[in-house]
Amino acid sequence: QVQLVESGGGLVQDGGSLRLSCAASKRTMKLYAMGWFRQAPGKEGEFVAAISWSGSRTHYADSVKGRFTISRDNAKNTVYLEMNNLTPEDTANYYCAARFSQDYALHEYEYNYWGQGTQVTVSS
Repeated sequence: QVQLVESGGGLVQDGGSLRLSCAASKRTMKLYAMGWFRQAPGKEGEFVAAISWSGSRTHYADSVKGRFTISRDNAKNTVYLEMNNLTPEDTANYYCAARFSQDYALHEYEYNYWGQGTQVTVSS
């Protein structure tokens, strides 16, 4: 069992930046590929970014490519999502997820563990 705890969300103005963190309970987090998803009110969950277990491979949704950066520090059992040039369309609850695999996946059903989420609100 892996417990994931997100932090770093909040209220930011259009064009602002935030860095989300996802701390894992297990020291074996390095065995898990990690992903970030988001869900806005009234909308389905959406893939945002993912990273392989080693951090050597990453993937981004087109909507965030060039603005968001996913990274991980396996020594700290933590995954990050650096978000720049935020827009109101980025407003959502952001979740991190862990997948017991070396490589990442793009769909929610492919992940084994989920955090509770952290709210990001971007004001216009």
